Amino acid sequence: MPRVDILDTMLRFEVRHLLDEPGRDAGRDHIAEFIATIQDRLGRRPVSDRAWLELMHGGAEWSGAVLCHRDSTQLAGVCLIGRGSAWTVELVVDHGDSGHREVEIGLLAAARDEIARHGGGDLRWWDFDACDDADAVAAAIGLRAERSLLQMQIDLPLPSAISRGPDPQALVTRPFQMGQDEAAWLGVNSAAFAWHPEQGHWDLATLRMREREDWFDPKGFLMHERDGRLAGFCWTKLHHGAVPVEGEIYVVAVHPDFHGLGLGKALTVAGLESIAARGVSTGMLFVDQDNAPAVGLYRSLGFHIRRIDRAYTGAVSGDTSHSPAAQPPIEEDAP
Repeated sequence: MPRVDILDTMLRFEVRHLLDEPGRDAGRDHIAEFIATIQDRLGRRPVSDRAWLELMHGGAEWSGAVLCHRDSTQLAGVCLIGRGSAWTVELVVDHGDSGHREVEIGLLAAARDEIARHGGGDLRWWDFDACDDADAVAAAIGLRAERSLLQMQIDLPLPSAISRGPDPQALVTRPFQMGQDEAAWLGVNSAAFAWHPEQGHWDLATLRMREREDWFDPKGFLMHERDGRLAGFCWTKLHHGAVPVEGEIYVVAVHPDFHGLGLGKALTVAGLESIAARGVSTGMLFVDQDNAPAVGLYRSLGFHIRRIDRAYTGAVSGDTSHSPAAQPPIEEDAP
């Protein structure tokens, strides 16, 4: 990893460990308040569901955060750190701040060094709505672009000409039943996303954490069965904090045993119809840019690209001897 020099000597970086139960670490509330402030400016939460839930409830193998203060008091940025199959980091920075790039580089460098102190490993930084200078920020600490995720958007309701497939009547769905459908859903999700670095690793605790969220609505979690088995599903989520309210195709999948029947399109349309039926006029979803068949399907339904999120990756050595004295000071809480 390259040397990182921070020119702004008024920046102070502090590591917080977030393994305590919610409410025991005042740092959690401080971070949540800062995220809420940035959310109000953007009209969307600036971190992923995974990072938010781990911040509020725990659940990662290890979780923490780096806080960047300017002039010892003003919070200029936060880097959330979580450990699962790889280390993941997400930044929350005020891009209205003229020095935001240096804050981003300093947060990433401090997070990298904290990860090195915990043995190192693969590191992935997700940059949401990636800016033009994101590649340069990533390169400054030795990360390279790995994946691009498209956020696609569509106006609702759908035109009547768009159907669920050759036999719309064949697609019968029912709401998800809590306490009964978890095992079957996890089986389909794992089979459908065996290739996916995040979605394919969900377990029962991951699912139940989302069941406890205030946005969770079983009526918008559509299940489709064939031959006595769960063949596919479309899970929708309403973002009431967005302006205007948006309805997301949160997860849609078909078990590989039922591929080739047009269920992916049919379930997506059913999900969008469910969103529109709840009075929401904007639908959206996320899809890997390299997933050409899925991107083509969504374009055929009328989706357009709204923004691009990008993942940057690199390997962090467990040897901390690379850390230069010129890096920003780290103040670490007791574990």
